[in-house]
Amino acid sequence: MKRNLILAIESSCDETAAAVVEDGCKICSNIVSSQINVHKKYGGVVPEVASRIHVENISVVIEEALAQAEVTMDDILAIAVTQGPGLVGSLHVGVQAAKTLAWYYDKPLIPLHHIIGHIYANRFVDELRFPMIALVVSGGHTELVWMKDEWSFEILGTTQDDAIGEAYDKVSRVMGTGYPGGPVIDKMAKQGHPHYTLPKPKTEKPLDFSFSGLKSAVLQLIDREYKKGEELNKEDLSYAFQEAALDTLLKKTMQAVKEFKPKQVVLAGGVAANSRLREKISEMIQETPEVHLTIPPLWCCTDNAAMIGAAGWTAYTHGLNGSLDIAANPSMEIETSSIH
Repeated sequence: MKRNLILAIESSCDETAAAVVEDGCKICSNIVSSQINVHKKYGGVVPEVASRIHVENISVVIEEALAQAEVTMDDILAIAVTQGPGLVGSLHVGVQAAKTLAWYYDKPLIPLHHIIGHIYANRFVDELRFPMIALVVSGGHTELVWMKDEWSFEILGTTQDDAIGEAYDKVSRVMGTGYPGGPVIDKMAKQGHPHYTLPKPKTEKPLDFSFSGLKSAVLQLIDREYKKGEELNKEDLSYAFQEAALDTLLKKTMQAVKEFKPKQVVLAGGVAANSRLREKISEMIQETPEVHLTIPPLWCCTDNAAMIGAAGWTAYTHGLNGSLDIAANPSMEIETSSIH
């Protein structure tokens, strides 16, 4: 009996990843080669370095994904790949690998939006129920996505400046606590107490986000403390920053829930691994018992190819195949992926 196997490839930033996923919800293999230790010394991802490492790793992770799943390319139904958004050089490596395999083995090619992968990663732990709101939080994205139906995407709110993950990294950098900032600040905030006061970010549109002002307020607070000769309590500052950042996320999410009345809310993206966010959104959703909350497992919050396989299967069932002349699209819009 023919199995519904998708070979998925993800290379949008600094993880080279390949996976084999069956029926969109069963992981046969999920290989991720992370570059985090390389970029840590630079305080962030260096695009040129990331691209070179992807070239070195891409064939190895694809071969390992197939071997771990105990399948060959003859068993694969289609090839899904992240087309965008992301770093153009990194995306290019994955797209070229997927196109080559699709051409050589005569398989359908499924180009995907990176964030759709993060959203559909929730299928590994739960059924998706529509209409649905996805709170997308990562190093490059902060968005509220409305899904009226399967494979329908509308941006209700987005960031006007920094994404929340980017803000975490920048605040960690100015505190001298390293990269990536998300896990570091989350950990330090657990030891912190209410001490410092930071402003709540304001936006012109009610469901948009802004974190640049919050980052600037942290810089100003640090400067004031040093000028006063006071020792900076980094745990307390981490607590203040995280509470301010997450409160604005959740306030706007709940505002969207009340306005649009979804059946389900899902978290998606790297910052979905934040322990305080997971705790606070669970508490807040209890106020609306008619809304089902799904939080992805920690392993699939960060970039991986299994999530691209989950989304790829759904796209394949809708006939959303791409041609072999596609190119990496670093500024790809999620709304253009909707079925009209």
